[in-house]
Amino acid sequence: MKVYRARRPPANPPCALTIGNFDGVHRGHQAMLALLCNEARHRNLPACVMTFEPNPRDFFARRAGQPDRAPSRIGSLRDKLMELQRCGVDEVVVARFDERMAGLSPQDFIDQVLLRDLQTRYLLVGDDFRFGAQRAGDYALLDSHGGAQGLDVARMMSYEVHGLRVSSSAVRQALASGDMAAAAALLGRPFRISGHVVHGRKLGRQLGASAQGRDDGFRTLNLRVAHHKPATMGIFVVQVHGLAAHPLPGVASLGVRPTVEDAGRVLLEVHCLEWPLQTDGGYGRVVGVDLLHKLHDELRYESLQALETGIAKDVADARDWWIQRGRSNATGCTARSGDPSPR
Repeated sequence: MKVYRARRPPANPPCALTIGNFDGVHRGHQAMLALLCNEARHRNLPACVMTFEPNPRDFFARRAGQPDRAPSRIGSLRDKLMELQRCGVDEVVVARFDERMAGLSPQDFIDQVLLRDLQTRYLLVGDDFRFGAQRAGDYALLDSHGGAQGLDVARMMSYEVHGLRVSSSAVRQALASGDMAAAAALLGRPFRISGHVVHGRKLGRQLGASAQGRDDGFRTLNLRVAHHKPATMGIFVVQVHGLAAHPLPGVASLGVRPTVEDAGRVLLEVHCLEWPLQTDGGYGRVVGVDLLHKLHDELRYESLQALETGIAKDVADARDWWIQRGRSNATGCTARSGDPSPR
C-alpha cells in the first residue's frame, strides 16, 4: 500500500476513492472498503482512501479555543494505516486539515481536490457524508456537479449489527464504558494499540521483585500513545503480538501513571505474564497489544508500596481471567495459537 501526503502523484492513473476519518476502521468502514475495492477492481482502478490529520473535529475544537470538545481517538494513524492495508486498499492520501481545507467551497473541493489532486474517477461516500466550508456539500451536489465532469458517485447506507448502526461514536462509547466485548463486536476484532517499544523509568523492575521471585520484578514493555485523549484508559487484560510466534497473555496499564508521574503524557505499560525476551527489553520492536478485558480504572496509590500491592493484584486477576478461559498451564499463562475471544 502506498501512502501520500495531500495529493497523489500526477503520473498516477485515475482512482476509485472514498473519504473519511476512518477512526478505528470498524465493521461499517470495512464494508465500505470492501465495496470500494470491488468497484476499483471492476473498473481496473487503484482503490484509494483519503483521510485527514488532524481529525477535522480536532481542528475546529482548537480553532474555537475549546480543545477538550474534540472527540477521543480510537486509534493512531499507524493503526489506521495498518487496518486500511489489511482491508486491501492500494493507496492512502493523508491530507492535512487546516484553514485552507476548511475554507474550500464544496464546488472547489470537487474541482481542486477530488478531480485535480486525487484524479478521482469513482467516488464512494457514506449516507451522511458532508464536505466543504460550513459542511454545505452533500451527496446531491457531488452527483450533479461532479457527475457533470465525469465523476461517478455512489452512496452506501449505514451498516448495522443486531439492528444498531455501527459508527466510530458507538465504538468510543463502548471503549469509554470499558465494554471491550462490545467494542470488539463493532470493530470486528479486539481493540488494539501498536507502536515501538521505548525505554521507561525501569520502575517496574524494582516493584514486585520479591513477590515475583525474580530480579526483574514487574518488567514492562512501554509504548507511547501519540494522542493525548485515547478512547479508553485503565488497567486491562491483554495479549501481545510481535514478541513470539504466538500472542502472549499479559496485563497492561493505559494512562498517565498518577502515582509516579501524573504528567499528562499517556503511556501503555504491558507486563507479559511470561517474559519472552532473554537478552533485551524489546526496545525498538513494533508490537501490537489487544485490550481484551478491563479490570478497573487507573488509580492513584498513596505510596510505591501500595502501588506494588495493587500491581500484584492486577497480575493475579489477569492470570485468573486467562485460567477461566482455559489458556494456562502448570507453570504460568501461555497463550495458545490464535486470537482468544474477548468476551
